[in-house]
Amino acid sequence: MMTYSRKSTAGAVARALIVGLASLPPVVAFGGGQAWAQTASAKPAAPAQPAAPAVAPDPVVAMVAGQPVHLSEVRDAMAGLPHEAQSMPPQTLFPYVLDQLIDSRILVDAARKAGLDKDPGVRRQIAAATDRVLQGAILHRDIDPVITDAALKARFDKDVAGKAGEMEVHARHILVADEATAKKITADLKKGGDFVALSKEYSKDPGASAQGGDLGFFKKGDMVPEFAAAAFALKDGEITAAPVQTQFGWHVIQVIEHRQAPPPGFEDARDDLRQKVVQETVQASVAKARTGVTIEKFNMDGTARKATDTAEPPPPAK
Repeated sequence: MMTYSRKSTAGAVARALIVGLASLPPVVAFGGGQAWAQTASAKPAAPAQPAAPAVAPDPVVAMVAGQPVHLSEVRDAMAGLPHEAQSMPPQTLFPYVLDQLIDSRILVDAARKAGLDKDPGVRRQIAAATDRVLQGAILHRDIDPVITDAALKARFDKDVAGKAGEMEVHARHILVADEATAKKITADLKKGGDFVALSKEYSKDPGASAQGGDLGFFKKGDMVPEFAAAAFALKDGEITAAPVQTQFGWHVIQVIEHRQAPPPGFEDARDDLRQKVVQETVQASVAKARTGVTIEKFNMDGTARKATDTAEPPPPAK
């Protein structure tokens, strides 16, 4: 069972608060008037007591120079902490977070008294931070409704469920730095050379070369386009007729077998589907916001752009 010292807890809380995570949506719920922690086992009913006075839905938990710190501020700050800190009992975490909020409030007041809020550099940072919060707010407004479990399940049922699984290939490769070496390896393989031995001798891919170049099964989207196109064009047992160049170097590829992967279940597809939905929604939100907005772009020196600024020079004469 993991335990935390008071010193490590305070440090984790301080680090999280310093980087400004207190504006994230609350994920730790506090019930007004409820005990900070409930025991799991049921207890005998207590004798009837007089009704307790009503508790404010967002009680004041501290006063700093006459200004209140509300429970909601503590809750929001706790929501921005690292996962290991959030998993701690609220009654243990609360005093650390509250102390950090008090210190933060005191530092902000001291900065204002020193006139730092009027410093041009500080004002630019405040404006930039405000812009980031507003940008995040409008994106969350559009994204949050479409990434609930219900929304993702509906998207899964529409786009994924009942469809055939994606094709995969099992391949191996030898990666070298230059085309000449790759061509030599290809020629050696055509003469009956051993792929595993040549991979261990030449390949610059340490992970795969230790396995004789074996990459296991993969889908098209798992590899860079040039590699994927070449591999999926081969039949079982075939080797690329010519080396394939990618950003990593030159590849000699052999496909061992093809298979159709089973369609993923919702739990397997959830993360990828969520990422896809988020990307689509962000793009749609930006496109909608751009509608009707006049945009002008200038050169780095502030001068107006000309059509010739981005024109590419003609290829050299042969």
